[in-house]
Amino acid sequence: MKFMKIAIEEAKLAQRENEVPVGAVIVDIQGNIISQAHNMTRTSYDPTSHAEVVAIRVACEKLANNILSNCDIYITLEPCLMCSVAISYARIRRVYFGAYSHELNGKLLEIHSTNFGINSSTYKPEVYGGILEEESRNLLKLFFKSKR
Repeated sequence: MKFMKIAIEEAKLAQRENEVPVGAVIVDIQGNIISQAHNMTRTSYDPTSHAEVVAIRVACEKLANNILSNCDIYITLEPCLMCSVAISYARIRRVYFGAYSHELNGKLLEIHSTNFGINSSTYKPEVYGGILEEESRNLLKLFFKSKR
C-alpha cells in the first residue's frame, strides 16, 4: 500500500502537468525505492514516455543494468501492451497495479501468458491488480471529465 500511495502521488503530479494521471514506482526486494515517475508523453513530446517506461529507464540507469529481476513495480493503472512488454523485457519480478484498464480489462495476466507472440522464453512477472483501485480510478475519471 505504501508504494502504491507514492505512485498515486506521482499520478497527481502528472495531472498537474496536464498529463494522463498515471504514476509508477520501482522498488527493490529490500523495499528501497529505485525510481518513481509519472506520464510525460505531452511534456516530453514522446508517446513512449508512459510512467512505467520512464520509471524503468531511470531504474536501469541508476542500477547500471537492463535487468530488474530483483525489483517490483507499482502502477496506478493496469499497464498497456507497450508497457507490459517493457516490464517483461526488464524482467521485473512483480507488477502491482491499481485501476483496471478499459483497454485490457484485467487481461494483463492473459497477455503475459501468451508471451506477446514473441517466444516461449519471454519472462512472465507475477501480477496483482486492484490495489487502491478506487483512488486510482477516480483520478482518471476526474481528469477525463475535465477534458470533456
